[in-house]
Amino acid sequence: MIVFDSSTLILLTKIELINPVLNDYKGDAFIAEAVKAETTAKEAFDGSIIKRLVETGKIKVKNAEGAETAKLMDDFRLDKGEAETITLALRLKNSLVATDDKNAIKACKVVRVDFATAMDFLIRAKEKGLLDVEMSLAMLEKLTKFGRYAQGIVKDSKAKLIGGK
Repeated sequence: MIVFDSSTLILLTKIELINPVLNDYKGDAFIAEAVKAETTAKEAFDGSIIKRLVETGKIKVKNAEGAETAKLMDDFRLDKGEAETITLALRLKNSLVATDDKNAIKACKVVRVDFATAMDFLIRAKEKGLLDVEMSLAMLEKLTKFGRYAQGIVKDSKAKLIGGK
């Protein structure tokens, strides 16, 4: 199962990779209630796509409020969406958290939840043959524009997209 945080869900939607990822993925995709509220509040391009993914059941919404969410918010200085995402992943067992939030990544490491960033999803989509080199590089350029990635990460990702290593 994949549990999406707002940051990664929005990034994958903006670079038009969310549908290929969800269509290829064999498991269920979830978001917490707070993530739904954050990602669909505006009638922007990404918000309308996410809203449609929820309405069609490609992404399922679950409540993740509770004491563990509050503790994650306090312990790791997380916003509600990130904390609910990690809480939901812990409740669902064997879930992957999709996040690009620095503090959420730290929290995932501490509570031992696997995670992946939007960049990881892009590289994996290329490796699986969902994208050719040209399309993956175009998406990388968009991702670099919308996301906050260190130049070293962008350079390494570009090398993987071109050469596969």
